[in-house]
Amino acid sequence: MSHYKTTLADEAATQALGKCLAHALTPGMSIFLHGDLGAGKTALTRAMIHAAGHHGNVKSPTYTLAEPYQVTLKGQTVTIMHFDLYRMISADEFAEAGFREEFNDSNICVVEWPEKADGVLPEPDLNVFLRVAGDGREVELHALSAKGIACLALLKFAPNL
Repeated sequence: MSHYKTTLADEAATQALGKCLAHALTPGMSIFLHGDLGAGKTALTRAMIHAAGHHGNVKSPTYTLAEPYQVTLKGQTVTIMHFDLYRMISADEFAEAGFREEFNDSNICVVEWPEKADGVLPEPDLNVFLRVAGDGREVELHALSAKGIACLALLKFAPNL
């Protein structure tokens, strides 16, 4: 499966999707989150990081651009790098900060506002598009690599509509 689309009735459903995604992650993955302000990108990421095993606060890296979180997935210690590029002025800032090095076979990189670093970011394994729809959200997941396809194949999500 290379595409998945559903409706999330509320924030609890967004969190449930994040939890399910956490169980389908593999080291070396990159996930790009697309959507307007308030679409649920950070909420989805927080739920994913907590479900992956992080017990502390998951803060939005809006001002720091990146926050690392150490988790254990399937017995392996992995760093989830959470990027929020909303405040970046140019894609060069991303490259100059050395963030490309974080995209490797060991880390999982989750990027909010990836279009701000267009042309500098490597291709994602999974694109997630979130749109406000009434009180809920519409979400589409597009796998762009073998890792992305494997992630969607492992995804066990049934929203409560």
